[in-house]
Amino acid sequence: METIKGGEFLVKEVKEIFISEEFTEEQLMMREAVTEFIDREVWPLKDRFEQKDYALTEELMRKAGEMGLLGVSIPAKYGGMEMGFVSTMLVTDIISGATGSLGTAFGAHTGIGVMPIFLYGTEEQRMKYLPDLVSGNKFGAYCLTEPGSGSDANSGKTTATLSDDGKHYLINGAKMWISNAGFAEIFTVFARIGDDKNITAFIVEYDKNNPNGITLGEEEGKLGIKSSSTRQVFFNDTKVPVENILSERDEGFKIALNALNVGRIKLAAACLDAGKRVITESIIYANERKQFKTPIGQFGAIQYKLAEMATSTFVSDAGSYRAAKDVENYITYLVDNKGMEEHEAELKAFSEYAIEAAILKVYASESAQFVTDEGIQIFGGMGFSTEMPVESAWRDARITRIYEGTNEINRLLTISMLLKKAMKGKIDLLGPATEVGKSLMAMPSFDKPDFSEPMSEELAMIKKLKDAFLMLSGKAVQTFGMDLGKEQQLVTLAANVMIEIYMAESAILKAKKVAKESRYAMASLNLFNAVQKIEKYGKEAIMYFASSDEQRMMLMGLKRFTKYTNMPNPVQLRKIIAKELLEANKFCF
Repeated sequence: METIKGGEFLVKEVKEIFISEEFTEEQLMMREAVTEFIDREVWPLKDRFEQKDYALTEELMRKAGEMGLLGVSIPAKYGGMEMGFVSTMLVTDIISGATGSLGTAFGAHTGIGVMPIFLYGTEEQRMKYLPDLVSGNKFGAYCLTEPGSGSDANSGKTTATLSDDGKHYLINGAKMWISNAGFAEIFTVFARIGDDKNITAFIVEYDKNNPNGITLGEEEGKLGIKSSSTRQVFFNDTKVPVENILSERDEGFKIALNALNVGRIKLAAACLDAGKRVITESIIYANERKQFKTPIGQFGAIQYKLAEMATSTFVSDAGSYRAAKDVENYITYLVDNKGMEEHEAELKAFSEYAIEAAILKVYASESAQFVTDEGIQIFGGMGFSTEMPVESAWRDARITRIYEGTNEINRLLTISMLLKKAMKGKIDLLGPATEVGKSLMAMPSFDKPDFSEPMSEELAMIKKLKDAFLMLSGKAVQTFGMDLGKEQQLVTLAANVMIEIYMAESAILKAKKVAKESRYAMASLNLFNAVQKIEKYGKEAIMYFASSDEQRMMLMGLKRFTKYTNMPNPVQLRKIIAKELLEANKFCF
């Protein structure tokens, strides 16, 4: 299987991807074990998570540590299972399914709590801190956000001043929205030294019996994830040994950004089983609930919802494990062929696929919100009741569009990262964009293509949609040059197109591998929806940056790039999907 580097999916044909149906026997055993843990110890206690039972979350996190789930891909010498990134995504997927409270605690600890130390720490720091973090003996938290700095992470006001004897830094400032703060003992804290341009990262130990100038605010009242500990953390002349600087002075902003790349792709996985459980609950209810003497699942309006819910979750799954395997393959390549240490290879791999991580974070979080909202609608009045699992799932899902960088920021990042790669010569966008521009002047082919193979027309449509993106992005860069970043509405439109392409391609390639009618139906339905969206986004962009003959030519090109030879029947596709769901009485894809 050829590995496509980050962002290259836009300019290269992707023939095959890894899918979750290809888990190894070891991974299937792990999925079964984690699922059993969630079904036995978490799902039955959902009501306790809604009562701010922080002790329960901490208890379950310690059990996860005992099971080895807090260090799935961490090397064995630090206490981890050394299993690879796909396995990490798998555990994140399942352990986050029952409640966002545990999912957030797990994600914050294993992602931004552990990874900065693993990726950037010295060997001494890794040996000192990782075994406790991996075992669940201690938990980590990530102190970046401040009252005055959210998306602008490098603008933090927390300071670090070298002591007179040169042995410690004294940290002063306040951090907010710190996940796991209520039971964490190892903080990664970002502060500015003097007039440095960038912040610096520090490993700060916290002992409640010897707080060292650290005080915690009260637990925040939140819309969802109610048993996830979220507090402010205040530092008052907190003494930190100079050897606890993480990486180098002035490197904190880079650490913050790269740690978020890991968090983003894992957040996509954290939305998967959660969505599948909501869909299953909705199907069971639709089969049992009768109106007009008929189970509501037999009504077309409900089938429409179930089909779209299942499709968006199927697509999220396809993209998440596709990217996870790309990351894992690249890590293996760097270790085996470039002689890199594991932490160096992981850091480079997460950076390489940062575009895909941002894409997945946006799509999967918005899919989770859509699925939970539709779940409430299927339950009707009962869905609004706190007694039903869909109500808390909807509230828990809402935060996913905010943390690990808001979806608005992530959309802007996808395009800015792509253009930076292009300017550095890592991706050739100019050549393909130029060829697409020339094709607009040529007569379109009237040959009737052979679409006899399953998914062949869908893959041909993906190629045309990539051409549409290259046409739009090429014109945008030509028009605005280095000022393109200031045109946030336009950049957002371009990002939306790119997101739809990556996710639609993932679903099609997954369906092609599974080779079942319902999977073909979901991939085709998603593509149909994506094409409508891309046509809209493209029109908006063209109307903004083109005029006269050029505008007419580009609109004609967009029409050509979004035109089917054989347009699918979305109503029939939804019927196929819904029928299988209702007969299985669960999410079965």
